[in-house]
Parts: sequence; C-alpha cells; structure tokens
Amino acid sequence: MSTNIDNIIDMIITKSISRFARNTLDCLQYIRQLKDKNIPVYFEKESINTMDAKGEVLITIMASLAQQESQSLSQNVKLGLQYRYQQGKVTVNHNRFLGYTKGEDGKLVIDPEQAEVVKRIYREYLEGSSMDKIAAGLEADGILTGAGKTKWHTSTINKILRNEKYMGDALLQKTYTTDFLTKKRIKNNGTVPQYYVEDDHEAIIPKELFMQVQEELVRRRVVHKSPSGRKRTYSCNHCFAQIIVCGECGELYRRVHWNNHGCKSIVWRCISRLEPTAADMNCTNRTVNEAVLEEVTVKALNQILSSRKAFLKHLQENIARAVVTTDTLSPDGIQARLEELQKDLVKAVGDQKNYDALTDEILRLQQMKKDSEVDDHRRTETMNRIKELQDFIAEQDTVITEFDEADVRKLIQKITVYEDRFTVEFKSGFSVDIAE
Repeated sequence: MSTNIDNIIDMIITKSISRFARNTLDCLQYIRQLKDKNIPVYFEKESINTMDAKGEVLITIMASLAQQESQSLSQNVKLGLQYRYQQGKVTVNHNRFLGYTKGEDGKLVIDPEQAEVVKRIYREYLEGSSMDKIAAGLEADGILTGAGKTKWHTSTINKILRNEKYMGDALLQKTYTTDFLTKKRIKNNGTVPQYYVEDDHEAIIPKELFMQVQEELVRRRVVHKSPSGRKRTYSCNHCFAQIIVCGECGELYRRVHWNNHGCKSIVWRCISRLEPTAADMNCTNRTVNEAVLEEVTVKALNQILSSRKAFLKHLQENIARAVVTTDTLSPDGIQARLEELQKDLVKAVGDQKNYDALTDEILRLQQMKKDSEVDDHRRTETMNRIKELQDFIAEQDTVITEFDEADVRKLIQKITVYEDRFTVEFKSGFSVDIAE
C-alpha cells in the first residue's frame, strides 16, 4: 500500500465488504494496513466501523460469508453456462470477431465487408503466402483487425485460419476459469467437457476449403528430416516447394535462379549439391528446369485421364479398403462408455479399490478415444483425397494442355527425381512414372 496517504484520507466509506476485497485474507490485510495509519473503513451495508473494538471480528465473519457467496455465485454461473453448452446454445463476443456481427436473435450474422477480408486471408494462405506476408499485405492496404487496430500480428492470422466458426460450426468451452477469485482462465485441454455444434450459423468459408487450410497448416509445420539429419521447414510459397525429392540421396530440391553464361533460367537442384559440405554423400543427381517439372506434372495427370476407367476402379477399391479398416469402436462409442464410467466413479467414492480401477479404465478409454479420433481423421482425409481425384477425372473431358498450380497443390503429394525418370505420387495413394 502506498505510504504517502497520511493526512490525505480521513475515512474510507464502501458499500459492502464484498466490494472491498476478493477474499477474507486480502480484506483483513488492507484493513490492518489502514488502521496502522489511523484510517478507518466504514461498511454501509453491514454498519461496521473498523476502528470499533469488535470491528475486526465482525469483518472476519462477514468477509468469509461474502467469499462463500462469491464462490456459490461463480458455481451457479458455471452450471448455467454448462447447461447452455449442452443445449448447443452458442454465445460469442462479436465485438472483436472479424467477419461477423450479432443479429436481432442473438446469432452471428455475416458482415459482408469484413467477410471479404477473411476470405482473402484463407485464399492467400492456400496460394502459398506465409502468415507474415499476409499480415504485411493487410497492413499495406490499410485494413483493420477485428479489434479495429491497424497492426496485424501473425498470431491473429493463425487464429483466424484455425477458427472453426468461419465454417459455421462452434467449439464451446475452449477455455475455463480456474479460480473464482482471480478469474484466471486457461486453455481447456480436456479437463472439462467441450461441446461441438455443427451448422450453428452461416459460414464465411466452405468446410472443404477450411479443411484444406488445416491440412496446409499441418504440412507447413511438419519438419522434413534429410538423410544428413538436418531439419528443413516450409520456406517457399511455390507449389513445388517441399515436394520435389532427390531419388539418389533423399534430400529435397530447392528452387534456384540460375545464370549460366548469361542465359537466365529457373531450375530445381538437390540441396546436397547446393550445400555439399553438409551432405552425407556426393550427390550427382541432375538439375531440373522448372518448365520440365511443369511438363512432367501435365503428363502425369494426362496419364491418369487416358486410363480413367482403370484408375477409377482402383479408386473404388481404395475406398472399400478404407471403409473395411474402420474400427468397431468409434469415438462416439468410446465417449458413451466414458460417460457411464464417470457416473460409476461418483458412486464409488469411499470404495478406494473400485475407485482406482474405474479411474484407470477411464484414463485408458480417454487415450483410446484420442487414438480412434486420429485414425478416424486419417480415414476421412484419405477418402477426401480419393474423392478429389475422382472428381478431377470425372470433370476433365479432354487432355490437359496447360500447367495449373492449383492441380499440384490439390492432387500431388511428391515428385521424386531420378536420372532417367520422375515418379509422381498423388495424395490419393497412386503413383505414375514419367520417363524423361
């Protein structure tokens, strides 16, 4: 407490003890500090003057009651929110929510002007721009954040790209309050239940596009470990970045602007040849002109189109295999079992042996649920990639004559460069060899 309040304050008058401090300990501590300076505190509601002989005893009792009341109120608020979450009622602070405002019924309504900014962020990210580059572009164009600020941070772009509300869904209880006194909120990592509401409001970003962005976020985060042990992260926005691999040493290829005797060109060269001192072996694999890679991509796509019946048959077989490998116990089935065990756990209080056994089983099922969700997501992604190739084959009536970056980003997983050929691997699991 400040020491320069002597002869400035005669008395502090406050409405009630609950307004004076958060808890009993703080309340008594402040009152004693003020008493040392001969400054009384008067509480109107309780009619207590701290300078009275019985003042501190009464304050201790009343402050404790006020703290319990605050705790009870906090618990009631939590239960009310929990009930709303269970009913699928979404409450969002729209004041700083870029792209949305609140309608008359309390639901989220699209703000057309801000929605275009959100679409721009998603589009530029899928086109290969980094979060830094997107933020710099928005600032250069004088576009404001959801909070009305001129400064764009990469963390803001990251949150927008990951926010499921932009595809019309809502994940409830992402954070929770740990202490009713300090009001501190932390990220919910499964400590308290979460609720997912689908199609709650109008989407700005189609679900398919949103999921493509989530895949791209994962792709850029995954570190490629070269045979030499060096880790390489996403560093280029070109469609061939991180997917051109050397068939001789296993290292990535890098895009290089080449000036060979005055003849300028753009080529892709094995990193082992660009950084020979860090390489494990003396790689001699060829350097490839970017135009050749574009031509190889077109040839690979046309090879699939020329044998579309055979490829469609294989795609159907892959779909059948993906369905067959589905686990008998789904995440929903595991969750239902978890809810039953949690009820049993409440009844088992006092029976330590049974309580411990139920706790172990709950922890085992929680891990099983996580693994099942991962497997389920992988199967879904495999099915989506297969469907994308199916749609591509079905939509193409004629052979492809021009290179399109969008086809590479959407369909191709990897291109391996050998001395006499290229192996093009598709995200759906197929691969074709192109002699060159």
